[in-house]
Amino acid sequence: MAEYITFQPTDYYKTQIYTGTGAENAQTFPQTTAMQPDLTWIKARAGSKSHRLFDSTRGVTKWIASDNTGVQTTTAESLKSFDSDGFTLGTYDHVNDNTVAFVSWNWKAGTTSGIAGSPSITPTGYSFNATSGFSIVQYDGNSTSGATVPHGLGVAPKMVIIKCLDAAETWAVGHDSVGWTKYLRLDTTDGATTTDVIFNDTAPTSTLVTLGNNSIVNTHTTDGYIMYCFAEKKGYSKFGSYIGNSNIDGPFIYTGFSPAYVMIKNISTAGGSGLHWQIHSNKQSTFNPNSNMVVADDAAGTATWGTIDLLSNGFKIRTTNYATNYTNQIVYAAFAEFPLVSSNDIPGTAR
Repeated sequence: MAEYITFQPTDYYKTQIYTGTGAENAQTFPQTTAMQPDLTWIKARAGSKSHRLFDSTRGVTKWIASDNTGVQTTTAESLKSFDSDGFTLGTYDHVNDNTVAFVSWNWKAGTTSGIAGSPSITPTGYSFNATSGFSIVQYDGNSTSGATVPHGLGVAPKMVIIKCLDAAETWAVGHDSVGWTKYLRLDTTDGATTTDVIFNDTAPTSTLVTLGNNSIVNTHTTDGYIMYCFAEKKGYSKFGSYIGNSNIDGPFIYTGFSPAYVMIKNISTAGGSGLHWQIHSNKQSTFNPNSNMVVADDAAGTATWGTIDLLSNGFKIRTTNYATNYTNQIVYAAFAEFPLVSSNDIPGTAR
C-alpha cells in the first residue's frame, strides 16, 4: 500500500555538502523549499576533526561532539547563525577549515511554546515539531528515579539521544528496537547495555520521556542536559532493526521512502572496537553503491567499508562488514529524500 505524507521531506531535513573557506561562510540549502535548521550536525570528511553538533535551544556558537564525552564548549567563530534557508559559519577549523570538505545533517523543529505533559522536570528550553516528529529539550536533572521530561511530539518517540552539557559523561541513546531496559552510547562502539538507571525500564509515552537517576541523564543541575527526540512519521522517518546475513548480498530494509540519511549500529556486546555508528547520506555518495560514510563515534574522516544501496523504498546492505551485516540485531534511523508516494501523488524514484 502506498504511503503518504502531507509535506515534502526537504521541509524538515536536509543534507548539505560544502567546502570550507577559512572565512565567514554562509551555507544556503539548494532545495526550493526553505528551511531554517534547529539542529545542525557537522563533520569534516577528511582528516581527524571531531563532530560538532549545534542546536537553536542551546544557542549558536555552542557545540558538543558525538565522538567523545566532552562538555559543551562555546566557540565564537563556529556556527554563528541559523538562517532562513541554511546557516552561517565563522573561521573555526572544525566546521570551516579552508579547502576541507564537510558534510552537515540538518533538522527543523521550531515550536518554542506550548509543550504538553505534566513532567516532574520542567525544561529550561525546547523546540519541537509534531509534524516531522523531532524535538530538542534542554533540562536540569533532579537525581530522582522515574523523573519525567516532556518531548512535545504527541506520539511516543522511537529514538532518544541525551548528552550532559556540564560534565564529561557518555552519550545515552534509547531506541525502540533495543527496548527501554537498555541503552547505547553514541560516542563509543559498545553494544547495548542493560540497566534501569538510564530510562528507568520505561518506554516513552506520547508526552513524556522517563529517566533513571544516573549522572549520564539525570543528576547535573547547571546547564544540565540536552535531549533529541525522534518520532516515526510514515513516508518521512523510520526507526527499526534488521538481522544481518554476513553476505555481500545483504538484507533489504523497507522504509517506505527513498532515504536521504541512514544511521546504522550493530548492538552486539561482543563485537569489540569495530561496531561503529555509521552515517550515510544521499550527498556523501551521489550514486549506488553508497560507500562514502562517516562514523558518529570517531573523529576520522570518510570511510568506505559500510557499503549500502539507497533505493526508492529503502536501503540494501552490500557488505559483509561485521558492523553493518553480521547475524545479530542491527538498529537504524532513516530520514527521507523522497516518499514512496507523497500527497502530490508523485512517486519517489531510485537513484
